Amino acid sequence: MFSESKETGYISKEIKRELVSIVGAEWYLDSPNELYAYSYDATPIFQSMPNAVVMPGSVEEVAAVLKVANRHLIPVIPRGSGTNLAGGTIPIHGGIVMNMNRFNQIHEIDQQNLTATLGPGVVTADLHQAVEAVGLFYPPDPGSMRISTVGGNLAQCAGGMRGLKYGVTKDYILGVEYVLPSGEVLRSGGKNVKDVAGYDMTRLLVGSEGTLGVITEITVKLLPLPETKRTLAAYYKNLVDAARTVERIIASKIIPATIEFMDQATMKVVDDFAGLGLPTDMKAMLLIEQDGPEELVVRDIEKMAEIARREGAADVQIARNMEEGAKLLAARRAALSALSRIRPTTILEDATVPRSKLAEMVEEIERIAEKYQVQICTFGHAGDGNLHPTCMTDERNKEEIQRVEQAFDEIFRTALRLGGTITGEHGVGMAKLNYLDLQVGDGGIELMKRIKQAFDPNNIMNPGKLVPNHGRRRLVVKK
Repeated sequence: MFSESKETGYISKEIKRELVSIVGAEWYLDSPNELYAYSYDATPIFQSMPNAVVMPGSVEEVAAVLKVANRHLIPVIPRGSGTNLAGGTIPIHGGIVMNMNRFNQIHEIDQQNLTATLGPGVVTADLHQAVEAVGLFYPPDPGSMRISTVGGNLAQCAGGMRGLKYGVTKDYILGVEYVLPSGEVLRSGGKNVKDVAGYDMTRLLVGSEGTLGVITEITVKLLPLPETKRTLAAYYKNLVDAARTVERIIASKIIPATIEFMDQATMKVVDDFAGLGLPTDMKAMLLIEQDGPEELVVRDIEKMAEIARREGAADVQIARNMEEGAKLLAARRAALSALSRIRPTTILEDATVPRSKLAEMVEEIERIAEKYQVQICTFGHAGDGNLHPTCMTDERNKEEIQRVEQAFDEIFRTALRLGGTITGEHGVGMAKLNYLDLQVGDGGIELMKRIKQAFDPNNIMNPGKLVPNHGRRRLVVKK
């Protein structure tokens, strides 16, 4: 059994020949320059070099590579575009990074059953464009959708701005083809709307972060494309009024497609970046979008604007058309890009609380940032209580990084105290590994270990992620 105490997944010349014979020399990388790009992902701080990268082009090649790795106890790290923010694709024990981006075909868009079948390497925005061209709609929209792959979204159970009304990735995965570390190819689910035959292996694999097997084909659920959409922006002099607006909108039985939140610090940076003329003297901003039939959208937007004014909004602006609304939402999507310009290192985190605790959580984040003297801006998906406290720092400043770690430690513990979770959509990976037991308890950790053992008895699939095999420990960071 592979041991996490090993420093590297050593690959001998004989093993290399085996792997090259499977995928071809063109799709096998092992020079330091080539490997470097696979030593990190979108998560700051963490980095570790793999021993090799393979790029299989078929399910048969995936199975054959896994058989070799399993026989020689070499770690395998499945990877798409590497946009995850949890350290989920970093090869911390070396081994083989399995790049799945050659699986980039949309095999079928089934307009009768409202499904699409595709490879895990399809870029999320490309799926959106393909299905919208025939009047259909795939709702999950992670911020990285122009780069991230559907397979990566599945592995992390990615969310996005439309999560309040439409749900997240797990709500749209109907079936998968996957390969176990033994090389066995299995299928779970399919095009059926109803299917309760046995354990729901599809749901188990969604969010498993590559620790159970390798996904090679995905069937997703589609919806009819909404007829129209409208957007409004509401600005507040205090956080409580903004949070109460969110509560009142939901209580009024309106479920908007999107309710996004930006605090004052984020507004200032985004306005400087995008030049929108935002009122940066305000304490908070809500961006609200509704979609659907035009009559319903107009009614809901007007009612939500009325609620915002009644709950203390200093200013409410309804976008005049879809293009103006899209520009506002594009500014929100640019929040991370804007913030990343401020300091050399940007750490985007992910904590979720019940909507009723939203204002308290934002105030706590501000208090914690002041306590540890670190710069934190907060934005996120207010409709589902999912906040992204984002710290601008410099990883070369070890003393400051220590304070950043202390600040986020307190933020995660505060989210749990308020009835929330340590991660709403980014996943556990390496970044949250030390906090998982605080949420699920020792019994939950032990059960996860047994599930992992059943799928991957030799512990070769993305070891050191999601399921801790040891006690709490400090994580290896970039040198």
